[in-house]
Amino acid sequence: MQQRIEADYLIETAIDVRKAAEIMAGEQSSGTFIALPLETPDLIERSAARVEHVEEIDTVAAPSLPGATGDQGKGWQRAKVTLSWPFETLGASLPNLVSTVAGNLYELRPFSGLRLLDIRLPEAFATAYPGPRFGVAGTRALTGVQEGPVIGTIVKPSVGLNAEGTAELVATLAGAGIDFVKDDELQSDGSACPFADRASAVMRVINELADRTGKKVMFAFNLTGEIDEMRRRHDLVRDLGGTCVMVNLNSVGVSGFLGLSRHSELPIHAHRNGWGYLSRHPALGWSYTAWSKIWRLAGADHMHVNGLANKFCEDDASVLASATAQLTPIWKAKPCIAMPVFSSGQTVLQPPETYRGLGTTDLIYAAGGGIMGHPDGVAAGVESLREAWAAAVAGEDPDDRATRHPHLARALAQARGR
Repeated sequence: MQQRIEADYLIETAIDVRKAAEIMAGEQSSGTFIALPLETPDLIERSAARVEHVEEIDTVAAPSLPGATGDQGKGWQRAKVTLSWPFETLGASLPNLVSTVAGNLYELRPFSGLRLLDIRLPEAFATAYPGPRFGVAGTRALTGVQEGPVIGTIVKPSVGLNAEGTAELVATLAGAGIDFVKDDELQSDGSACPFADRASAVMRVINELADRTGKKVMFAFNLTGEIDEMRRRHDLVRDLGGTCVMVNLNSVGVSGFLGLSRHSELPIHAHRNGWGYLSRHPALGWSYTAWSKIWRLAGADHMHVNGLANKFCEDDASVLASATAQLTPIWKAKPCIAMPVFSSGQTVLQPPETYRGLGTTDLIYAAGGGIMGHPDGVAAGVESLREAWAAAVAGEDPDDRATRHPHLARALAQARGR
C-alpha cells in the first residue's frame, strides 16, 4: 500500500536538473538554504522529501519566467521531476497537502518555470475526506436524465435581474424542457437580488412545474460566502426543495469548501473561476488534473472544465484532458468521480468533437447564448442541443439530422454565421 505522497512537476532551470530537484525536496520538507546540526541522517531518512525520478526533456534559449538565477551558458533545461513525502509528516490533511506540494516552490530563484502536473495520495486520504456524494449517478437521478448529457444553461444577464426576474427566466427555461440551470458565479447575495429572495422565487416556479409535469429542474444556487453563510444558504435551498448548490472554489479555499461539503445534503457544483491565474502560463502553476483532485476529494460533484472552441485561451486538447481527469478514478475503492461541466461559448457545433474526445455523455453541457439566442426561442434552443448530441452519439452528420429537425438546422446556420 502506498505510504508516500507523490507529486510530478515540470521544471525549467539553468542549473543541473537533479540539483534543482533536490532543492525542491529540501525546501518543501526538512531542509533550508544551509545545512543545520539538527538535520541528522536519521531525521532525513524519516522526514525528508525524496527525489524519485528526473527525466530531462529539452533545453530552451531563454527563461520562461523572470527572476531566475543560474549558469545560463548551457541554456535553460526542462525536465519532469517526481518528489515524494512520507505520509506521517503531514497526515491526511488537504490544506497541508496544498502547502507541501505547491508551497514556496514557485518563487525559488533557480527556477524559471515550475508547474505541478499530478499528485498521488495514500488511501488514508480516501478515508479522511468525503469525495463526491452524488457525482454522475446522483446527478442523473435528481435530474431524471438517464441517457445523454445533462443539458443546462446559465442565468443571463449574469447580474442585474432581481429575484422575480430570475424566476421568470427560470420558468421559461424550465418550460422549455431544460435539465439544469445555474447562477452566474458573480451572483450571490447582493441587495439587488438577495439570496433568500432569489432561492424562494426560483424554487417556487421549479416546484410548480415539477408538480405539473413530474420533471424537476436542477438549479445550482451560488451560495459562495463565509462558512456559516454558506451553510445557512444550503439549508434554505434544501428546505425549499432545491437539488443543487454552487461554490466558487478559489474564493472560499479548501477549508471553506470542506466546511460546506461536510455539511451538505445536496450536490455541489464547483466553479473554477480564477483558474487562469493558476494555469495560463504553461511553465507555471498547476495542471487541472492535479488541482481538481483536491476538490473532488473534498466533495465536489460537478467540476467546470471549459468547453471546446471556447471564448477563453485554453485549447481543446487541454479541455478534453481536464474532463477526462474528472471521470478517472483516484482509487479503485473510492473513485471520487465528478461530473465534468462543459461551458463557455458552447453551441450545436461542439457535441461531435466533445463526444469523440470524451467517449461518454456523462457530462453537463451548459450553453447560454446557444440556447437563449436561438432564433425560434428557448425551447427550440434546448431541442436543437438535444438533437446535436443525439447525432453525435449516433455518429450521424449533424447536417443530415438537421434535414429532419428544423430547429437544429436553424441553430447550425446561426452558429456558423449564415
